[in-house]
Amino acid sequence: MTSRRSTVLLVDDVPDNIAILASALATRYRVRAATTGAHALAICRSADPPDLVLLDVIMPGMDGYEVCRQLKESPSTDQIPVMFVTGNASAEDEDRCVAVGGADCLAKPIRAPLLLRRVETQLELVAARRRIAELTAG
Repeated sequence: MTSRRSTVLLVDDVPDNIAILASALATRYRVRAATTGAHALAICRSADPPDLVLLDVIMPGMDGYEVCRQLKESPSTDQIPVMFVTGNASAEDEDRCVAVGGADCLAKPIRAPLLLRRVETQLELVAARRRIAELTAG
């Protein structure tokens, strides 16, 4: 785990889904939430971007695939890992998650121990990339 408290952005149009994820993560991580793709993009592009995004696939307006595509095409947000959270965890859905740049895909209903381990793994990778960048920059 990193020395600073990592931030996880939860993106889902259903507040109860955000509450479930937040209850599993809030003791270990700083949790932020967005109920629309546009709000999620604004948070990621802000001066205080998240270290990781947990992103619902099916949302009105802009779906999770489009949110991820926009994050990955921008140099300011392309290094933020995206974990999709979906009720449609078919092989085709998982392939599409990877195709748009997702780092992982979790099926609903979420099991807290699995969620915590996968979030921890993604954040360890973020920390390792930062250390490598620091070593190669100086």
